[in-house]
Amino acid sequence: MTKTTQTLDAFLASHPDLETFEVILPDMAGGLRGKWVTRDKIGKVMEGGLKLPLSSLAFDVWGRDAEAYVFDSGDGDGYAVADVRTLAPVSWAKRPTGQVLISLREISGETSPIDARAQVQRQVDRLAGLGFTAVVASEMEFFLLKNARDLLGRPQHTQTDRVGGALQTGQTYGIETMQDMQDVMHGIRDACVAQSLPIDTLIKESAPSQYEINLYHSNDALLAADQALMLQRVIRGVAATHDLHATFMAKPFGELAGNGMHLHCSLLNEEGANVFDSGDDRGTELLRQAIAGCLQTLPDIMLLLAPNLNSYRRFQRGSHAPLAPSWGYENRTVAVRVPTDAPIATRLEHRVAGADAQPHLAIAALLAGVAYGIESRLEAPAPLTGNAYDQLPPSLPRYWPDALERFEQSEFVSDYLGDEFQRVHALVKRQEMDEFDRQVTPLEYDANL
Repeated sequence: MTKTTQTLDAFLASHPDLETFEVILPDMAGGLRGKWVTRDKIGKVMEGGLKLPLSSLAFDVWGRDAEAYVFDSGDGDGYAVADVRTLAPVSWAKRPTGQVLISLREISGETSPIDARAQVQRQVDRLAGLGFTAVVASEMEFFLLKNARDLLGRPQHTQTDRVGGALQTGQTYGIETMQDMQDVMHGIRDACVAQSLPIDTLIKESAPSQYEINLYHSNDALLAADQALMLQRVIRGVAATHDLHATFMAKPFGELAGNGMHLHCSLLNEEGANVFDSGDDRGTELLRQAIAGCLQTLPDIMLLLAPNLNSYRRFQRGSHAPLAPSWGYENRTVAVRVPTDAPIATRLEHRVAGADAQPHLAIAALLAGVAYGIESRLEAPAPLTGNAYDQLPPSLPRYWPDALERFEQSEFVSDYLGDEFQRVHALVKRQEMDEFDRQVTPLEYDANL
């Protein structure tokens, strides 16, 4: 028996009630595709007997084919490769259900260049070639909102201020506010335990109805990306059972803080030592090379960190969303922060991605920047102290078309993420952009009709 078969058999034995499995394929736009299979068919899936169109990896946010890709490619199938580590019960489902994440391989057996999970593994392998193992953790911000919209289709808050009901503050780190949502929060925690998701802290964030859950670090970057995706799914699923709507939209409310996805990263050498640890709070030359790589490549990967039209509403002065490539020690106004911690835990915190980013692609982009900085032996600029918004003019792409153009023309993206991924992802985003360009907004009618 293979290890996968043994793990599956043990899982089925410990969950004898499961009737159905959700076989989940993360696409490049952040959607979850795949099939439901009955319990008796899950063994076939784990053995690689399930096929899906490779174009399933390249749907836009509305689940539509990227037409310019699908017809040129012939719309052929690929083989599903299930990751046994992601087998888990879906505890919030109405009927006994399990899940497993998959990647797609070409019929030839080669890794698909447009598979988001494969992009993480590509960067893991690149760093391994340099003698390093990436340690990654994510922090996920989200809003818990009412299911019903107002008359204009806008989302409605679940939180009110503790005096008079006016939404003047989000009660940052508010313990009593957390108590108001204790049923759904305990439900999220219980579901995370069932899915073996290593959640750390759960806090009330700065905006009304906004919260954050952190995951523990993992020395398996692909698993860390899978866990970030699974955490989002848990939060959405459990919220729905409480008649709430959880969203990771970057900026649901223009006047309030947006949702970020901060990524922490360090590197281990072949002996398991943290190569960013200098024995003091400054970190090593390798840390500064990694930071330099992240900063230099930020404009090129902005499309992966801020993938949607709404993503760019988050980048406002004083919003803790960086506007320029910058770094500093214990400074939350910069793009890359080095948190204060014990030297053995020295790491960088990448603070640009929104929670609407596809977690695998955001982590792949981070690791690619780290590798680029080390391979190129880049030198980081001087760390900033004080308010980065006052010291550097905005220089990151602030608008969706600018980010797409930079991504399409980037030699870095081509070299580190691949020509085909660069081409197809740009096609998907251009198709989404065209859809938005055809829409006339209520504000335009108000201003110009």
